[in-house]
Amino acid sequence: MKHYENFPVASWLCPPHLRPPIQAIYNFARTADDIADEGDMQPEQRIELLRLFREELRQCGAKSPDFSAEWKWIFEPLAKQMQIHSLPTIHLVHLLDAFEQDVVFTRDSLRYETHAQLLEYCAKSANPIGRLLMHLYGISEADSIRRSDAICTALQLINFWQDLSVDIPNGRHYLPLDSDLEQELSNTHALMIQGSDLAHRVPGRAGWELRFVIQGGLKVLQKCRSMNTRLKRPKVTFWDMPEIALRALLQ
Repeated sequence: MKHYENFPVASWLCPPHLRPPIQAIYNFARTADDIADEGDMQPEQRIELLRLFREELRQCGAKSPDFSAEWKWIFEPLAKQMQIHSLPTIHLVHLLDAFEQDVVFTRDSLRYETHAQLLEYCAKSANPIGRLLMHLYGISEADSIRRSDAICTALQLINFWQDLSVDIPNGRHYLPLDSDLEQELSNTHALMIQGSDLAHRVPGRAGWELRFVIQGGLKVLQKCRSMNTRLKRPKVTFWDMPEIALRALLQ
């Protein structure tokens, strides 16, 4: 299955030795996300598949894991990278918790009552990816982790605001009831700026990767401000890349 990605995964700017673990994490997260919201499965089927996916994750810590044939291509590389890099399993568990929450909220037509509740969801659905990357980069200082969380939450929120035209018809509502889109766009921008200094703390090529991710996210956010995303999904195009590159260089 193909997916549109505003933000590159394991691109050429990523340190080569980190590409295998980052790709393994991406394959895990992307597949679990697909289980949660792609295709025409019933909610009960999605929840059951996510339960089985969780069992496969538990197998990663076994001496002789017995992965299913369907998902062996995901969990064998993931288990290897978890062992090599001592990846914290809890962050992967939190991702699955978030995907299950997505299924339940869509099934039961639930809404996020407050902005704070939405941020709690992002702490499970987005921040674990950043924390895994910080682990791979050898960064554990508390302020840097907070900045990573801010960037990851901002990226998750940007995805929500750009996808309104897709999500709302499919019964997925992320705009909290105590806020409006204009306020959320401002909140999201503030979060991204709050985290942006992290790009100067991540070493080498990975820091440059992060600069492009941040500036790409800010560009999408700018497009969300200038158009009705309830009707159309904004995209970063080839013509936006020079501006994003210049801003990354100047950041």
